Amino acid sequence: MRVTIFGGHGKIALLLAPLLVEAGHRVTSVVRNPDHVPDVEATGATALVSSVEDADESTLAGILDGQDAVVWSAGAGGGDPDRTYAVDRDAAIRSMDAALAAGARRYVMVSFSGADPETLVPEDNPFRHYQDAKIAADDHLRSTDLDWTVLGPGTLTLEPGGGSVNPDAAFGDGDTTSRELVAQVALAVLTDERAHGRTLVFGDGDVPIDDWLGAL
Repeated sequence: MRVTIFGGHGKIALLLAPLLVEAGHRVTSVVRNPDHVPDVEATGATALVSSVEDADESTLAGILDGQDAVVWSAGAGGGDPDRTYAVDRDAAIRSMDAALAAGARRYVMVSFSGADPETLVPEDNPFRHYQDAKIAADDHLRSTDLDWTVLGPGTLTLEPGGGSVNPDAAFGDGDTTSRELVAQVALAVLTDERAHGRTLVFGDGDVPIDDWLGAL
């Protein structure tokens, strides 16, 4: 598959790109900072410099022209609420609409376990902006005709990924997740139709990814 990763210099993306390349996919990783191009290209991916925050739908559709799949792993990194909404909500939504326009039908969203109206933190909690932005983006994705999957890991770590999940994880309950495991799950679901139209909350665990997907 021809796969575009948005947020190509993020920790998950830098772990995912070489997995995709090794599996035979052709990977384009979109980065905002040209200084990050060498890091991306060291993974075997092709780097493309573009700011998703500033790119309109037409520009994003041009980036996705000829692509088969999108992995959204971009984010503002918290902090500024306006930028959080601009990237995690608005730019993400534009990328979904652009994927539809470009015919890139497979879309994997790297979200998080707390992107759920049932788990909202109080409005005066600074984390609420991120939560609201991710919920809005995920809901928009679910409303599209794309072949979508939403990934919901929890607190992210730099521990090695074991290729096995806790399928019973929930926000704040068993959802601590290795970034490498998120990359392993993204690789697995990308070409697995069992994951289409699914929101998959998980953490590190002992159920092999394929067994987990087979039980969906």
